[in-house]
Amino acid sequence: MKPARIAKTIDWSEVRRRLEAAGQLLDEEFAPPPEQRRAILAARARALAAEPPAAAGPGFEALEFLLAREHYALETSWVREVYPLRDFTPLPGTPDFVMGIIHVRGRIVSVLDIKKFFELPAQGLSDLNKVIVLGDGAMEFGILADAIVGVRRIARDDLQAPLPTLTEIRAEYLMGVTRQREVVLDGHKLLSDPTIVVAAEVAG
Repeated sequence: MKPARIAKTIDWSEVRRRLEAAGQLLDEEFAPPPEQRRAILAARARALAAEPPAAAGPGFEALEFLLAREHYALETSWVREVYPLRDFTPLPGTPDFVMGIIHVRGRIVSVLDIKKFFELPAQGLSDLNKVIVLGDGAMEFGILADAIVGVRRIARDDLQAPLPTLTEIRAEYLMGVTRQREVVLDGHKLLSDPTIVVAAEVAG
């Protein structure tokens, strides 16, 4: 004769109570002491307050070039390409800083001599002359450079306000000057300047 089965009911509330009690004991056993907990919280607060380098954008990529024997730079976000100056077509009736037009991959691009625009010392053209084509989607033109130095990253906190005796370029066209006395031009101001825009439209 088989023994009779005794039906058992599970008290789920008691199970939950025991699990919660066990979890509380584990928390208490592995919880850090108050001093360590405060140190952990302080470290988390400092980490949250710190600016992530990627999100903060501490610097920008810049194209370095020479102009009248001085070092200049432009943020590469405004630079479309660098084109060797082989030939250009002068345009009569334009300001003297509008050198002419060139053909760049099927496009007609006006070229500005910003040495004349900024009234910098004039120097003759050489085989090393390059055209830096700037653009923002609405406006496009090229500026002459005596030579291209390269591309490097410039920290924004490295930029300083230009001294009046450091450069003859008006402050509205400058982002600043680095500690190495490299003049960083403001590509947005150049592309949106009414004087240059009118000249570019005439050239086009």
